[in-house]
Amino acid sequence: MNRWDELQLAAFEGKIGRRDFMRRAAALGITTTLASGILSSAGYAATPNKGGLFRLGMEGGSPSDSLDPRTYADSVMIGASLTVCNNLVEFDETGQPTGELFESWEVKPGAKEWIFNVRKDITFSNGKTLDADDCIYSIGIHRGETKSPAKGILEQISEIKALNKNQVAITLADGNADFPVILGDYHIIVVPKDFTDWDHLVGTGAYELDGDPEYGVRLGFKKRSGDYWKPNRGNFDAVEIRNIQDQAARTAALQSNEIDAANRLDARTVKKLMEDKNLQIVRTKGTGNRYCFVTRVTDDPYTNKDLRTALKYAIDREKIIEQVYSGFAVPGNDHNLDALNPFYNTAMPQMKYDPDKAAFHFKKAGVSMPIDLQTSEGAWNSAVDCAQLFQESAKKAGVPLNVKKVSGDGYWDNVWLKVPFCAVYWGRRMSADQSFTQVFGEASDWNDTNWKVPAFQDLIKKARAETDGAKRKEMYWKAQEMIADDGGFICFAITDYLDGYSSKVAGVKPHSRYDLDDNRAAEKGWFA
Repeated sequence: MNRWDELQLAAFEGKIGRRDFMRRAAALGITTTLASGILSSAGYAATPNKGGLFRLGMEGGSPSDSLDPRTYADSVMIGASLTVCNNLVEFDETGQPTGELFESWEVKPGAKEWIFNVRKDITFSNGKTLDADDCIYSIGIHRGETKSPAKGILEQISEIKALNKNQVAITLADGNADFPVILGDYHIIVVPKDFTDWDHLVGTGAYELDGDPEYGVRLGFKKRSGDYWKPNRGNFDAVEIRNIQDQAARTAALQSNEIDAANRLDARTVKKLMEDKNLQIVRTKGTGNRYCFVTRVTDDPYTNKDLRTALKYAIDREKIIEQVYSGFAVPGNDHNLDALNPFYNTAMPQMKYDPDKAAFHFKKAGVSMPIDLQTSEGAWNSAVDCAQLFQESAKKAGVPLNVKKVSGDGYWDNVWLKVPFCAVYWGRRMSADQSFTQVFGEASDWNDTNWKVPAFQDLIKKARAETDGAKRKEMYWKAQEMIADDGGFICFAITDYLDGYSSKVAGVKPHSRYDLDDNRAAEKGWFA
């Protein structure tokens, strides 16, 4: 890291004052415009500028996408939805739930009965005023007969009703001290009651759709008339989200000023990009995507625990982090929490590459069926590279792993949840309960390992309602041990988020949940 990179990092971490930053930047030959833009991005800015077309180039889209929130599985649709709509609950940069369309809330002892206050005087882009019924409907479409990935995390609701037009009462089957976190799930965008015209999405956000969506290609948005209800947000005149799945093409578009921002930069080339004074790199350490290879424990031959254990020992996590991610990642430990989660199990030994133990468990498994790992750039850009390194390290352990590269088009519809062994990535969830319930819950449609152990389900149910922090920690530590020991979840790396922006973009920061400032760069940013 050079001196300019170190200075930028100090600004983003709040370790330097504005005046000192400008003085040091000038000494390094950095222009005032660029230095001011960096300070704006780091949160030192005053009143944002208005206007301009903000062009986002993103990985994470597909021709099979839809703006129906019950289908969201990747970043393009999340970012698009938050351009037009709002959630009930937002997260600040540290990961704490804050009021969005649910302005505030109250909870009764036992954490089963909640009252949420609906923000007043908010209008949808069709002119309708937001009320409690809209919020109830927007939750309700993810409950009952639905394929929504949010169904599992909302199963805990036993009753939901409007107390008046600005209050919603929710009663849970069991207490959940983190329930507002659940309502911050990105699938739960708010639309008018009975709304179904998803290709013409209507919301309370800063922008509205401009033309018909071209899924897998482009989505356009224009600023709504009047002032956005969030001060200093919604500053652009227009926003364009381009689906650029190829990482090299996305980076080239950023460098040539064809786009103003890009997600998921290549860790192998990002240090070079940091030297470009026309760009700024926003890095979020250790809270990024969890990159995994998952086996469905109900499908042969992965019903065999010894085979699952052999595969966990057979992957060289450190080599993948070094060669594919250039050190911009930390090893995963075969569950889905990261070290910033307050319930992360710090006593668990880190799973490491051990060819001898891999060979022992593989021999014990006695498996003769092919071990076929399906992977694709459609899962994530470097998934094939990771799989090939996995194949190499497994071969040294005597585990005959076959890597099968498949089409990226429709990967999440045709491969994930369909085949017994494939590449998967998971974004960060903001509570241990949501992490475990959505990924390993018995009612979750996204339980991609199909690992449904009654003792585990009972444990997370008890932990959810436990208000004693020490007891809750003990339960969640045990939950992580159970997943890593018995499950089909091979989480080999948790990466840093690496976003690239033009130096003229201000107002965006690292965020503890998702990249591109929690997929709200279009809402939060402006041109310096």
